[in-house]
Amino acid sequence: MNKIGLIIGREYFTRVKKRSFLITTILVPIVIIGFYAAIIAVMIKGGDEKQSIAVIDDANLFNGKIETKSKSYNFSFIRNETEQVFATKYKAKGFDGFLYIPAFQLDSPGRFTLHTPSSASLGTTAALERIINKAIEDKRLIAQGFDPRKYEAIAADISLGNTIDTKEGSKQSMAGVAYGVSFACGILIYMMMIIYGTQVMRGVTEEKTNRIAEVVVSSVKPFQLMMGKILGIGAVGLTQFAIWIILMFMMQLALPLIFPDIVNQMKATAENPAAASMAANIAQGISSLPIGKIVFSFLFYFLGGYLTYASLFAAIGSVVSEDQQEAQQLVFPVLMPIILGFVIMTKAINEPNSSLAVFGSLFPLTSPIVMMGRITYEIPVWQLALSMALLFGCFLLFTWITAKIYRTGILMYGKKPSWKEMMKWAFRKS
Repeated sequence: MNKIGLIIGREYFTRVKKRSFLITTILVPIVIIGFYAAIIAVMIKGGDEKQSIAVIDDANLFNGKIETKSKSYNFSFIRNETEQVFATKYKAKGFDGFLYIPAFQLDSPGRFTLHTPSSASLGTTAALERIINKAIEDKRLIAQGFDPRKYEAIAADISLGNTIDTKEGSKQSMAGVAYGVSFACGILIYMMMIIYGTQVMRGVTEEKTNRIAEVVVSSVKPFQLMMGKILGIGAVGLTQFAIWIILMFMMQLALPLIFPDIVNQMKATAENPAAASMAANIAQGISSLPIGKIVFSFLFYFLGGYLTYASLFAAIGSVVSEDQQEAQQLVFPVLMPIILGFVIMTKAINEPNSSLAVFGSLFPLTSPIVMMGRITYEIPVWQLALSMALLFGCFLLFTWITAKIYRTGILMYGKKPSWKEMMKWAFRKS
């Protein structure tokens, strides 16, 4: 056990002291906060481009006036012009485009055309489609003897609240918050298993290529070397993740000093009743989540998933040399369950109690990702306990199998073994 500790310390401090580790650890939170600030600025400021649109309304659909709440468009109605002739003039007259509305029957609208110098954006076409559809609906209501204003007053626009009834009392929930937290936890587990598992494989391959493994295994058993490497790199991952959280929290506090203009805009936006209501709903949604269970499950499934897959990556690294194509061929079967877990997680977030979601959260090779997609919802205790027990058992089984592959492969050179041959090593009697 002491030898495993020495290997863990060597792997840990060797990687932590690297300049690349320090740069990545500091740079990632800065990039995330930068994107975060940019997103806030874009959401608050919005687009400042105002398009000038000419309108030829042969159907008199708008009666010479377009009523819209959007400030992104300035409409001008053109008289005594045809579509073909004005298509050659609108750019010279300073218009960004022009909308042509031919005469049509209300029960069968014709084709409407937007002329632009280049392809119109999806936002522009969607906005104009909404304006035209609203105008046609109003015309149809008037034709049937209904007042469009009264219809708007009668039309319902409700929002459905969600109250969670627990033993501690009722809590207000917000589906968007639960969805976001579930997806974020699942994608983090997905990325970290691939990133740090690949680091284990590369570390083993480098030591084998440089013949360092031959020296090390003369003093320790191959199993001890494999476990020390896996645990050491895993500790590096946890350290990096903890530093990211601390730095992001500190930078979050420093955001008002770094971006004072954005903060002032956020305060002005917060005074808007709709924005304040949304912020309150988000806060309630976060408070309704089982934070303790989420944090504990995240740490457990990260460690369990990482240790399980890292042992497989270590076994692959022990049998390959410098041929990266050979490594990719052996890694692909290991990556397939991880990718499958991510696909199932996207389904489980929307349907947490479906049979596919339950299976994915119990199957050890996909449970680290899928269970985190379900963790914000009410999961039966037996499912969570069984999932953890199966993952722990899978880790022990895979460690025993891959240790035997590692023991043979780490000292083998010049041969390209297949998965079939590696399985023979795993189940061969000592």
